[in-house]
Amino acid sequence: MALTKLDPVAAIVTIDLQKGIVGLPLAHSVPEILARTAALLRAFRARELPVVLVNVAGRPPGRTDAKMNFTPAPDWAQLVPELDRQHGDHPVTKLNIGAFYGTGLERILRRHHVTQVFLTGVATSVGVETTAREAYDYGYNVVTVVDAMTDRDMDAHNYSVEKIFPRISETATTDEVLALLK
Repeated sequence: MALTKLDPVAAIVTIDLQKGIVGLPLAHSVPEILARTAALLRAFRARELPVVLVNVAGRPPGRTDAKMNFTPAPDWAQLVPELDRQHGDHPVTKLNIGAFYGTGLERILRRHHVTQVFLTGVATSVGVETTAREAYDYGYNVVTVVDAMTDRDMDAHNYSVEKIFPRISETATTDEVLALLK
């Protein structure tokens, strides 16, 4: 479903736009994804709407059969400078795939009376999709900004954009969102 309107209190949530993730081989141009996300962040800040910058800093505690086969660099979890983190932004660090479980994201959004969540980031089929599903389950109006996200696998990205997101969100391009924010 295409984007129909901007709620009075919308928030943008970026997923895993951090040094260690954007440095991986990705299906789309990282500079373009970051430029689009940065333009959206500037527009949300100009309207004084909440900006949430999510990073992942490890794995959840407990048993997992998926093993990490590398030692991350010290700056692996640092947000990329293109996001231009501001004093009023809300950083959220997660240890899970989605940005809601085990974090303060829900409290941040409720405290600001947010009803609509715009999502960008990496990976479309993992962190972004899981966060979109969680936001949908919490009752938010979800908007996935499909040209401001990417994945390591183009087929996985396309499946999320074409099959999953239309069921749980409105979809939009960066230009469509920016036009609504003017």
